[in-house]
Amino acid sequence: MKASSYTCFIVSIFVLFSISSAASYDPVDFDAFLQCLPKHSDHYVSIAGAILTPNNASFQSIYQLRANNLRILLSATSRPVAIITALHPSHAQAAVICAKRHGFQLRIRSGGHDYEGLSYISDVPFVILDMFNLKSIDIDIKTETAWVQAGATTGELYYSIAQKSEVHGFPSGVCTTLGIGGHFSGGGYGFLIRKYGLSIDNVIDAQLIDANGRILDRKSMGEDVFWAIRGGGTTSFGIILSWRIKLVRVPPRVTVFNVQRTLEQGATELAYRWQQVAPKLPKDLFIRLQPVPINNGGNNKTVSVSFIGHFLGQADGLLRLMNVRFPELGLTRNDCSEMSWVESALNWAGFPNGTSIDVLLNRVQVDRVFYKSKSDYYKAVIPKQGLETLWQVLMDIKDIVVQFNPYGGRMEEISESKTAFGHRGGNLFEAQYGIEWSESDGGINAAGRYVEMSRRLYNAMAPYASSNPREAFFNYRDLDVGSNESGETDFEVAKEYGAKYFGNNFMRLAGVKAMVDPENFFKNEQSIPPLSTPPPH
Repeated sequence: MKASSYTCFIVSIFVLFSISSAASYDPVDFDAFLQCLPKHSDHYVSIAGAILTPNNASFQSIYQLRANNLRILLSATSRPVAIITALHPSHAQAAVICAKRHGFQLRIRSGGHDYEGLSYISDVPFVILDMFNLKSIDIDIKTETAWVQAGATTGELYYSIAQKSEVHGFPSGVCTTLGIGGHFSGGGYGFLIRKYGLSIDNVIDAQLIDANGRILDRKSMGEDVFWAIRGGGTTSFGIILSWRIKLVRVPPRVTVFNVQRTLEQGATELAYRWQQVAPKLPKDLFIRLQPVPINNGGNNKTVSVSFIGHFLGQADGLLRLMNVRFPELGLTRNDCSEMSWVESALNWAGFPNGTSIDVLLNRVQVDRVFYKSKSDYYKAVIPKQGLETLWQVLMDIKDIVVQFNPYGGRMEEISESKTAFGHRGGNLFEAQYGIEWSESDGGINAAGRYVEMSRRLYNAMAPYASSNPREAFFNYRDLDVGSNESGETDFEVAKEYGAKYFGNNFMRLAGVKAMVDPENFFKNEQSIPPLSTPPPH
């Protein structure tokens, strides 16, 4: 696995399998649902070719194609009654109207990267609305803005920007096959976070389909709903058709580096120092810390810690800065590579230097693995004893990757109430813990063992992470932080996971939900429930 591309889980594996049957439903209701769809879609763009049922030869392949976690896909107890591969916005509108009218739950999928698969599984009769074909990207360099449809990927967005300008970019995820619709709605996190914040901090308008099938823009949805869909998880409130974003300025040349140190080379002291330095560096510099266990044979185990950096400027300026702010790392000119911003996006995704940017147009993640991820926020420096605990657990488990991503910079300047994303000032860094395995490691039969190992690491870090509540990143979805049943949304349960994901913003989100979807049509195991009496704000 490439050290800087954990979020894409690029490991070669190919699995053949069959899907289980759909949850029990009334065939009469399903026939009525199918007959309803063309009545509510654009007659000039037929919806007939967008409707897939289990009787279609391509149904299973389309279902699997954008279901990126084999742990979820191979353990699913039911499959959708239909997949609507929308070819026109009216097809998405029809899916909402008809699913609501005839009693089917709707799950919305863009890229299929939901860590717990909530965009493509459910235990009640459900329809998948697949947004992947709605992928247009319209860039206006004169105004430095773009409209991006939900089915476009982060890679396609980066490619499209690069075709128009060498001095513009956008703050978004490292993985290049993420669907824009879902990725932005949870915040959107990447290596420009310290300079420009999250993806949602650079969203200026949106098109949303509400529970009545209406297409709303920022003005017609109102500022409360526009606030909620930026970081609050759009699928609780409607279906994102497109986002309007503000492009950001980047220099013609940026610098990247990846310096690795083992425990024997002083990695513990460097990791301790990184916590004090990285969140306070100038905004132009982002340094991720990524420890991985390595085995040199027999009982000769250690940990290699990577310091993976991105600097909005040339190497000479970076070296001057590092010599003053983090000289302990010993960064040299040979460690640095200068390139364009779009080439740096390829570098972060794990592609070798010199790879053509055309690879950004590859929309589907072909190589998939079984995985489980968890997240944390840290508001205080982990003591050296805590780091040594982490190293020991990593060496014991072996298959886990940990990423620490620094905050500070722009994230410190934005209020937690500015958008629904509540993890702002006061955080030193955010962490992702991910464990992955393949068919040769036991496949789905080994899922329980690997999930327990991820929990072991999570529990080991509890004394050092945020608490009351222990915060979590919504884009790194984790059902362990609390969840409801597929067809129910208990408010008290939702308050538990809502506080971890959204902090003080949860109650306002529930109030917005009551305004825009009082019947709670849009729901999943971790959705926002409607508040009976919307709170003042």
